[in-house]
Amino acid sequence: MEKILTIDSRQVKFKSTGGFLLRYKMQFGRDAIGDLLKLEKAVSKIKESEKKKGKRKEIDAKVFDALDLTIFFNLIWVLAKTAEPKILPPMDWLDTFDEFPIWDIIPELEDMLMSTIKSSVKVKN
Repeated sequence: MEKILTIDSRQVKFKSTGGFLLRYKMQFGRDAIGDLLKLEKAVSKIKESEKKKGKRKEIDAKVFDALDLTIFFNLIWVLAKTAEPKILPPMDWLDTFDEFPIWDIIPELEDMLMSTIKSSVKVKN
């Protein structure tokens, strides 16, 4: 799965392949599926809280504490690295952007990230 987003007036390509999970583990020493599930749980809590209270600024701080933005940045970088193997290391790559609107980027890449943990294989009995 591939996607191109405009970030800071630049076209940035993202790609998810079978190597995505291994590339994440090799780069960050963490399990991508575990991190994705952690984020999914935190995002679900935020959405649930928004429904109850109606405004993001009123969401309990504890709910936001469950979000680890570093994981979002790492996942986004690995998707970009999968699309373009010659990009800079994570911190250097992020420093090339004057603006990196993470809250706009995440929803655009959410399906791509979730496709790495959803099964498309049909079970035979």
